[in-house]
Amino acid sequence: MWGSSMPTIEQIRAARALLDWSQNDLAEEAGLSQTGIARIENGTNKPNSSTLAKIEAAFDRADVEFIGKSGVNKRISDIWVLRGKEGFKTFIYDVYTTAQKKEDAQICVSNVDERNFDKWQGPYREDYLSKMENLHKEKPFTFRILVKEGDEHHVAKYAAYRSLKEENFGHVPFYVYGTKTAIILFEEDDVVLHIIDNESIADAQRAAFNIAWTYAKR
Repeated sequence: MWGSSMPTIEQIRAARALLDWSQNDLAEEAGLSQTGIARIENGTNKPNSSTLAKIEAAFDRADVEFIGKSGVNKRISDIWVLRGKEGFKTFIYDVYTTAQKKEDAQICVSNVDERNFDKWQGPYREDYLSKMENLHKEKPFTFRILVKEGDEHHVAKYAAYRSLKEENFGHVPFYVYGTKTAIILFEEDDVVLHIIDNESIADAQRAAFNIAWTYAKR
């Protein structure tokens, strides 16, 4: 039996219809095969939780949410919540996709200890860093990171780093990319990301970041 948070076959079909997606569209967005999607929808293949999580994440990126075991809705809210390793994977590849699409991507990251990012990126860490580095060579973008003074663990070759004195360093990281602001709560056994998709808020956060960047140590 599928978990209560996972979409049913009927919801997958309904969500595709809501977005006017073909089975191939969903397969591409979820990183699956069209044949696999077809088998899921006609009931000949029971998907495992990992496959369903990929499908749910694809619809989530398209602002479609599932309600109970039968409802499908186009999300109106500008706020979405991700958690755990699957949520973190969705987040980092959303950053990559944003950098791909934006002509002048201005990505700002503050209050960062990149050891936490290493942990939660898990097996996708090298792939993500490689994709970002290659993209930066093809289509340079601005990526700036503020860390705590004395922290020399810098992993992003495509990023510029500056440091803040400990008294000015916050312990809740935030990421600003495109029109989105991600507030990241690292816990001992979990990570929760609150992502706000609002251009005005993103612009305000960038302005605050720019002030901190100006006074940070090179």
